[in-house]
Amino acid sequence: AEQQQLRELIQGASDPQELLQVSRGPALSSNLAALAIARLARLTCEQRLDTEGIRQDPRFQRLLSTVDAQISQVWNLPLLQLLRSLPALGLPRGGHQARSVEQEVLWRLRRLPLRQLVLLAEHLAGQGHDGLLLPEVLRKLELRWTELDGTRTVVTLMAKVGHLSPALMERLEDKALELAEQFDPDELRRVALALAQQQRRCVPLLRALSYHLLQKPAELPLPVLTDLLYAYSKLSFQQPQVLHRLSMELQPHVGTLSPAQVSRCARSFASLRWLSRPLAEAFAQYSLDNTEKLSITQLCGILVSFARLNFQPSSSEEFFSMVYERLQGQEQQLDTHLLTDVVWSLCVLQQAQPPHLRQVLSPEFQARLRGDTSPRAQSSWLKLLHINATARLEAPGYQGPFLSPEALRGDGDKDREKATPLQRGLREALPGALGGPDLVRHDVSTVYGWDIDAEVVLDSDNKPLPLRDFTAPHLPHSEGTKPLPSGARRVAVLRWEFPQFSSRGRELLGRGSMARRHLRAAGFLLVEVSAAGSAGIPGRGVLG
Repeated sequence: AEQQQLRELIQGASDPQELLQVSRGPALSSNLAALAIARLARLTCEQRLDTEGIRQDPRFQRLLSTVDAQISQVWNLPLLQLLRSLPALGLPRGGHQARSVEQEVLWRLRRLPLRQLVLLAEHLAGQGHDGLLLPEVLRKLELRWTELDGTRTVVTLMAKVGHLSPALMERLEDKALELAEQFDPDELRRVALALAQQQRRCVPLLRALSYHLLQKPAELPLPVLTDLLYAYSKLSFQQPQVLHRLSMELQPHVGTLSPAQVSRCARSFASLRWLSRPLAEAFAQYSLDNTEKLSITQLCGILVSFARLNFQPSSSEEFFSMVYERLQGQEQQLDTHLLTDVVWSLCVLQQAQPPHLRQVLSPEFQARLRGDTSPRAQSSWLKLLHINATARLEAPGYQGPFLSPEALRGDGDKDREKATPLQRGLREALPGALGGPDLVRHDVSTVYGWDIDAEVVLDSDNKPLPLRDFTAPHLPHSEGTKPLPSGARRVAVLRWEFPQFSSRGRELLGRGSMARRHLRAAGFLLVEVSAAGSAGIPGRGVLG
């Protein structure tokens, strides 16, 4: 009876002094002392009290001594609460009391119910625990994963603990696949985010999440929309029905988003190659309505996204006037790669002005990239080739500077990607169809930054000519010296595969559109081919 009264006093205490007085009770056990310390830590946190005075109080020391003397008699739940409470009260993790509690928990791990084991793992992972306890907890969870039986438990472990143990995360993915039908929209969001943050592209689970997401009849909350979009983008997982729903339901909320959210959503749709014109128009209008709120970096993110999707706003003149105004005088403040991306985007959208071209084609700007072998720098160099091609072919009033001949040569020994079936088919079919291997040139790297899958020269009667006899201004090193005969034409065979198109397979994206313009301006007749029935462009065959 005395212990029951003491327990009720501890649970109902609203002042630390009441809890400290408990230490003088004759019926105080180690279990009740642990409960008192846990309640004391909670009150201290809620009331934001100074823990120094509590730690120095003799009554608190008496509570600690009582627990330490009979720690084996403390029940499991108070013991786990005690493990969390001691650091909250300012006791060092390496101190005697904390180590004693941790050791007792370690001994009891095999006997802990799964629910308490999950709570313990969640706490240790959140605290960044670096002792022996957390690895042992993870091992126990790996062995007992079949006991998991609730969506909340699975989702919590995936979000907070999975990154610490790949083996456990694999088990959790299997369990999530079983429970996917029971997930509510927020749990679907948390699972997708956990996969994205750990870069785990588990396709069966992502497909299941997508399917069950589409079965949810109610309108999805805004955090679910934005986080799912981010997760799918991070994992490069394209699911047209989901992206269509996300874009449709996100559009009415655009006006309530922060500038950072708008920029992130635009970049996510661009990386997924999904163009929803009404949503993109809403992003453009948001940029015009919130010009002062958007940072220059956020505005650049939106601009680059539009370029990647080859999207021109209906209010194009007003939008780009605003972009020019915001960029004026800010070029020196932008990161080298970001400035390259911005000017490249303006070139894609045919909105680049001579000052922008001069800014990035100047020798001083090139010097900032020279010597950098990182993938980002290589991407920027390729974009500089595209910008230089725009300056040569699409800006008649531009007088220079241009990239030097040395910069146009590029890296002749660069590694090529593994040939696709369509590429192999072209290499095998064209020499036979044309009459010999000397009548076709394969895998041509041009000074414009674009690779041509095959190049042919036809005379005025459409008969192939030995193209290596003629000058080739599109190559870094021309093999021939003769000019093209009158009426002869260069033909470029371009292979368009899925990455060049939006996910719906109808709109050619920014890079492909720019390549088409540049090569035509350079005098090429284009033959554009695609793999019939390939993803995103079913049965398109020859496109142009």
